[in-house]
Amino acid sequence: MSAPTAARPVDAEQTGRRVEEVLDRLAGSDPAAAAAAEELVRSLMDFYGSGLARVLHLLSAAPPGDALAHLLGDELVASLLVLHDLHPEDRDTRIARALDSVREHALDVVDFDEESGTLTLRSREAGGCGCGSGASAREAARTALACFAPEVTAVDVRTAPAGPALLQIGTGPAPTGTR
Repeated sequence: MSAPTAARPVDAEQTGRRVEEVLDRLAGSDPAAAAAAEELVRSLMDFYGSGLARVLHLLSAAPPGDALAHLLGDELVASLLVLHDLHPEDRDTRIARALDSVREHALDVVDFDEESGTLTLRSREAGGCGCGSGASAREAARTALACFAPEVTAVDVRTAPAGPALLQIGTGPAPTGTR
């Protein structure tokens, strides 16, 4: 993704009137559709209101010079930026940021298939026990990626062995006759 594009100017008053007109038209045709449209508008208003409140909170709490990092690291703000193609980080950086938020699963990117939206990850087994937590790693990755990289629509986690088993070599008994 390249640098964010400038948002086109929006007249708040005109937009409000347009929303009211559409809701009035729906109310005149089908009461169930009108109720669904009003619920949709309320849900979107709640979502954007929460996002704006979060932006203000993060900006007020950010150390000087670190505001952008605070904003980009927040799931709600990041999802709003991605939704509107305003996120300044490219897809690979956002994927890395998402996986960093679930680092306890030790996931590495293997491949991303743009056509299918499938991200293939490798999970390193901890301790070589062979009991990898593929399902929980996949779910944790999927949840984090939904906010930071929604273009990832499927996650495939493959488990890589932790490495060769260690062979314990101890000292044997002292040879007889030596002391």
